[in-house]
Amino acid sequence: MLELAILIILTIAAALSYWDRRFSLALSLLAIFAASVILPLAPLLTLVAFLGIIFLLVIKNNQIAGVDYVMVAFMLVVTVLAFVVKDLALLLTLFVAASVPTYLLVMIGDKLNIDIGIKYVTFMVLATILFIIGAALTYYGYEERSPLYIAGFLILLTGLCLEVGIAPVHEWVPDVFASADPVPVSIIASLAKFVPFVVAYKIFLVTANPLTAQLLFVVAIVSAISMFVGNIAALTSYEPSRILAYSTVANMGYILAAFSAIMSKELIYFALAGVLLQLFVNSFGKIGFFASIKGGGTSSLYSWILGVSFIGIPPLMGFWSKFFIIYALVFSNYVWLAIILILNSAISVPYYVRLSRILGTGWRRNIANTTALISAAAMLITVIPPTWFVDLVTMARW
Repeated sequence: MLELAILIILTIAAALSYWDRRFSLALSLLAIFAASVILPLAPLLTLVAFLGIIFLLVIKNNQIAGVDYVMVAFMLVVTVLAFVVKDLALLLTLFVAASVPTYLLVMIGDKLNIDIGIKYVTFMVLATILFIIGAALTYYGYEERSPLYIAGFLILLTGLCLEVGIAPVHEWVPDVFASADPVPVSIIASLAKFVPFVVAYKIFLVTANPLTAQLLFVVAIVSAISMFVGNIAALTSYEPSRILAYSTVANMGYILAAFSAIMSKELIYFALAGVLLQLFVNSFGKIGFFASIKGGGTSSLYSWILGVSFIGIPPLMGFWSKFFIIYALVFSNYVWLAIILILNSAISVPYYVRLSRILGTGWRRNIANTTALISAAAMLITVIPPTWFVDLVTMARW
């Protein structure tokens, strides 16, 4: 009933947005805070969505002013529901529902970005089609352990990679990140990444059989490719938006690597904790850095906190996310993949240092820099060792 009430609130907010966007903003914020009681992990997700809405105020006179607040709030509700829902049809519906709002968000800004929007929508529609076909084939073929299951698994993996920007099907990422407005890109690079991974994880877990262990080796290979492609490309890039684009490709590779531990019941919650923490690192880091770009630079302290967390220096969030993933990989007999992850973290150091220097030009009092400040502060919540986060993941209704 609470979920239905939240959706009704968001519907009203959408209707009111054409009359007065202040009502839309107020109702959207009410909805995202109400969503935070559904799931133990929801407060952190709420913070990501809240930062997205606050950052949208920078371009409050955009082409869909008011509706953009509702879309971000709607994405949060869908993300929270994806954690608690188990029905396959509903999960796929939530997958589509989380993706569609980004089709409009990517086009907004100080000017209407139609060209980049068409390119982005084309790739996302293809990704959605592949994801749904793959999910259906995987679900209906797993009991027989037939070629249908193998085909479905690989198609689903391709759809997931295309949706979130995992190499080698990542070509849309640098173009969109470099050409679109930093504000909507920060939302696409953060909140929109959760649902695809959560839905794919649930499908892989439910359909797991003896063939899955062999297919997870393919997942490991793809994740390693994405790490190297993303980090090496970012290392040779100098435009901040393009560096962040390739950084996302690498981060998605880190997250996908943790799926290799999906068959281990003893380690699965550590792997999931690593996945979700890395998604939060990517979310807060991308929002903070894109806010710095939009704001014309930020405090060097904030930019360095974001950069150092991405590198994986303790006790910041980026260290613990990689630690949990590496721990799960090592004890799942994927030591070689853990070594590749550590190597790629080392490769990422120079470009995160460069990015922190470029954007750490000094504090300016504006909404964008306030967003960067909150994003940097969020990286500090793991100063207390996050065994509490593993407990939250264990408590979640998977």
